[in-house]
Amino acid sequence: MIDLRSDTVTRPTPPMLEAMMQAKVGDDVFGEDPAINELENKMAAMFNMEAAIFCPSGTMTNQIAIKCHTQPGDEVICDKLSHIYQYEGGGIAFNAGCSVKLLDGNCGRISAEMVNESVNNRFDVHKAYSSLVSLENTANRGGGACYDFNEFHFIKKVCIEKNLKLHLDGARIFNAIVAKNEKPSDYSKVFDSISVCLSKGLGAPVGSVLIGNKDFIAKARRIRKVFGGGMRQAGYLAAGCIYALDHHVQRLAEDHQYAQMLGKALAGKDFVGEILPVETNIVIFEVKGRFTPKELAATLKDHDIQTIAISHTQVRMVTHLNITKAMIERTIKVIGLL
Repeated sequence: MIDLRSDTVTRPTPPMLEAMMQAKVGDDVFGEDPAINELENKMAAMFNMEAAIFCPSGTMTNQIAIKCHTQPGDEVICDKLSHIYQYEGGGIAFNAGCSVKLLDGNCGRISAEMVNESVNNRFDVHKAYSSLVSLENTANRGGGACYDFNEFHFIKKVCIEKNLKLHLDGARIFNAIVAKNEKPSDYSKVFDSISVCLSKGLGAPVGSVLIGNKDFIAKARRIRKVFGGGMRQAGYLAAGCIYALDHHVQRLAEDHQYAQMLGKALAGKDFVGEILPVETNIVIFEVKGRFTPKELAATLKDHDIQTIAISHTQVRMVTHLNITKAMIERTIKVIGLL
């Protein structure tokens, strides 16, 4: 089965499993797990920030960040396609007691002008207090779209002027870094907190890391405990993440190449409408005519190719660590026969 549903379906490689088996572990809630400490220090240094905390999921790191940056009754500003709004179970309201202002951006990306115009009047007691802006890079529902880094600086300037915190949902940040030839350390010049997922394109089985200054991470550690995210001998998981950081970052360019190949194969097919620009490892395309999205996904599955209908008009394909060139070539062949 060729599984193109998501880059979350990856399985550890044999060398990664070996690294996990060799991990030195302890009780992380006591701060005594060597592998977790190594991972947190490694991530903080890589992004040139003071501290980091390891969590089970990107949803948890995002929700912790939102809780840290806001007070109940505040408002979070984000794009309408943002993961924090679409795919985190209403957690902004449930966990932080905040409302959301949704902006209609471009492929999941918003601009400084949009942020500036969306901040509520501080003296109007009828309005929620705008306190946090959350961006997503790459933008999942935007087809893996990447921000132009200059826009981060423009948005940061607005946040400083309006007294807003700026969070990055960097679930696929390394895809953006590789695609745009960026440096992780550049992000610390812009964001107050960064969530990084290691269980997607990098192929670790479990884990995300939240990065920020020491006071922020100290607060995050308390909130993680309240959320039930304190783990014990989780260094076995952290060791997989460390291996992924050391060995799987640059190979993301291969995933991007394969996604481009899929995008070209889909272009011109009579049942394919708009294809979102393919920048990284995600291909999202409109399905029309002979198929509905669910019908197309079912037809592809009959050929041992798994995809996902992400809306009533679109199908998504995602390349990742466990997708080979031969699998891409077979998928292209099947698409050509439809």
